[in-house]
Amino acid sequence: MTPDEPKTGQHVLPDNNAILKLAQATMPFGKYAGYRLVDLPAAYVVWLSRKGFPGGELGEMLSSVYEIKVNGLEYLFKPLKNLDI
Repeated sequence: MTPDEPKTGQHVLPDNNAILKLAQATMPFGKYAGYRLVDLPAAYVVWLSRKGFPGGELGEMLSSVYEIKVNGLEYLFKPLKNLDI
């Protein structure tokens, strides 16, 4: 176990900057170009997950959006969308 890994029973804290960035990020291509990632239709995000998310940061962000949508957590991003970061 590395020093950065949480020990059993410890909570992992979210990266606030990553959450804010995800709330503001937009789809750079395709039918939904310009849409915020968190506003993409669930069916589209599920389709992307089956097809395979792109590599890099965009793929990681889309994977996070997939988990958010599958777990019904979109409401958490509503107050963050219009923040000026």
